[in-house]
Amino acid sequence: MQKSLGKSILIGLFSTCFATNIMAQNPFFDTYKTPFGVPPFHLIKNEHFEPAFVEGIKQQTAEIAAITNQKAAPTFANTILALENSGDLLDRVGGVFFNYNSANTSDALQKIAQTLSPQLSKHRDDIQLNAELFKRVKAVYDQRNQLKLTTEQLTLLEKTYKGFVRSGAALPADKQARLRKINEESSLLTLKFGQNILTETNGYKLVIDKKEDLSGLPSSLVAAAAEDAKKRKLEGKWVFTLQNPSIMPFLQYADNRALREQIFKAYLERCNHNDASDNKAIMSKIVALRAEKAALLGYENHAAYVLEESMSKTPAKVSDFLNQLWTATVPVTQQEASELQTLMDKEGKNEKLESWDWRYYAEKLRKQKYDLDEEELRPYFPLEGVRQGIFTLCKKLYGLTFERRTDIPVYHEEAEAFEVKEANGQHVGVIYMDFHPRASKRGGAWMTSYRKQETENGKRSAPVVSIVCNFSRPAGDAPALLSLDETRTFFHEFGHALHGLLSNVTYGSLSGTSVPRDFVELPSQIMENWATEPEMLKLYAKHYKTGAVIPDVLIDKMEKSSLFNQGFLTSEYLAASLLDMSYHTLKADQAPTDVLAFEKAAMDKIGLISQIPPRYRTTYFQHIFAGGYSAGYYSYIWSAVLDADAFEVFKQKGLFDQKSAQSFRKNVLERGGTDEPMKLYRNFRGAEPDIKPLLRRRGLLREAN
Repeated sequence: MQKSLGKSILIGLFSTCFATNIMAQNPFFDTYKTPFGVPPFHLIKNEHFEPAFVEGIKQQTAEIAAITNQKAAPTFANTILALENSGDLLDRVGGVFFNYNSANTSDALQKIAQTLSPQLSKHRDDIQLNAELFKRVKAVYDQRNQLKLTTEQLTLLEKTYKGFVRSGAALPADKQARLRKINEESSLLTLKFGQNILTETNGYKLVIDKKEDLSGLPSSLVAAAAEDAKKRKLEGKWVFTLQNPSIMPFLQYADNRALREQIFKAYLERCNHNDASDNKAIMSKIVALRAEKAALLGYENHAAYVLEESMSKTPAKVSDFLNQLWTATVPVTQQEASELQTLMDKEGKNEKLESWDWRYYAEKLRKQKYDLDEEELRPYFPLEGVRQGIFTLCKKLYGLTFERRTDIPVYHEEAEAFEVKEANGQHVGVIYMDFHPRASKRGGAWMTSYRKQETENGKRSAPVVSIVCNFSRPAGDAPALLSLDETRTFFHEFGHALHGLLSNVTYGSLSGTSVPRDFVELPSQIMENWATEPEMLKLYAKHYKTGAVIPDVLIDKMEKSSLFNQGFLTSEYLAASLLDMSYHTLKADQAPTDVLAFEKAAMDKIGLISQIPPRYRTTYFQHIFAGGYSAGYYSYIWSAVLDADAFEVFKQKGLFDQKSAQSFRKNVLERGGTDEPMKLYRNFRGAEPDIKPLLRRRGLLREAN
């Protein structure tokens, strides 16, 4: 007996020492000794994540227990604020891990994600379904009118209470148990959905070995394809991929129709090959689980559940809004298709316009109508010049400056770090920028956060944010030259970054981009407006070789062609938005077994022409099945109404009017989610938004009336 006990003590001592040693070596378990307390990326290894997550869960569980076990009556401070402040370690490790998994993933990280996802789902449910915790939260909420709370405190209290209710805290035990199963299964399915898209996108390459098959392609694209081939040890060949900087200009310029068809069909059929990366069954299950969860919580469908917390409030309002725009767009799209078909006929092709022809003939028609080749613009948009232009804009509007910092650790060698300062030199925050495609990065562009802004003991805790993109790489002797679309995307993501950086609130859960989906795109989309304003172009659009400012003749062509192809662009976007709503207004027993048939029926119902597929087809619709935009993809164009209306202020008062900019900063950018979005908007604009500026911008106003 004594011998056995002694052995147990020794094992216990060894385990404690071993655990202590692991914690001592794990950078997550120590105060970050880095400039501005950014994550110590140079020290973080894959093996650090799991023990840090486990310890983070353990610590927050103890913090929650301390809240529920206290004998003091529930108050805002000892319950709501204590809950808000819990989980610091978990937030820090999660902030790094999930950003890694999007921007610099690997097989090892994806396996860790699959292991941890159910544990994290359980932990979230353990908090949200904690009866004693909910009882305390509800007690504070019930006396909210007597507590004399500030607007921000009241918002935090209401969001906390609603968060519990919307997570099932008020449900009976049997329904809570089912909810846990749904959450766990959903977390794994959405993770797998996104991983499959990355696998499919990385797995395809179009290899060209005949120079004549490059006919029509810009020299910069050919050079980039040659460099890609060289990296793959395919000397003397050219490789094109499904990454946007490769496939989109290929579709726009390649004379070889058969190759355009081949690569476009590969793009359209991602995750639709009935193999290990197929997403049809996965998304069908996701749709069913979301609908079941909504029903458990008392909602008619998933969209009703999601939209309750949005500006739009109901699926009916979203559908009416989208259908209003769709009705205005259809005749424009039909006219565009007719023009492109006429152009094909004039060339004697004797072929029907197909989806892989649209961008190619649209580019030809642009040249005919406006004498504008988009490749003419690229030399005036070198990546570094565009970035400097954005910095100049931020200084003119908000007085901000950006300083490159090589002493700040980065998560990938291609990422760069900048310190952001006020005009008086005061520190604002840190922003990382990561621009080019790679196998470890998912497609698209996004802004994210490593540390949210909050105020502790009267002191502002500065945010650490990042923008991640997939822009054209440098090719040959030229630097990275952006397309006009990529330039707009850079401005867009920087708008999100400003929303995070300029946040000035008390509570982290309400800071920066912690706002409804259909409001979060306002700061990003209003920034896009400046990208093509002539006065702004003169400041930053300069030829990468000569330094010459973009000539008036090109600016004039850009302005005259601004409405060109808007029917196509609006249609493909609206089609995806309507597809999103079609899936998420279903009940659980209506989840489609034949996904492709459902998609076709949904598109046939709205009359989408065959030459235009929705911007995202079902099997690779990452925004809604793995990206947090379920029943919310419409938000980009909802916010476009806001941004078009808001930008009218600058058109009227001056492009760089500081008074208007400071008002936008004070009433929108700094406020995060501390008040109702429409109230924040009215505080800036003085009225609710008018849809006419958007319709005018897209050339749809006449048809809408």
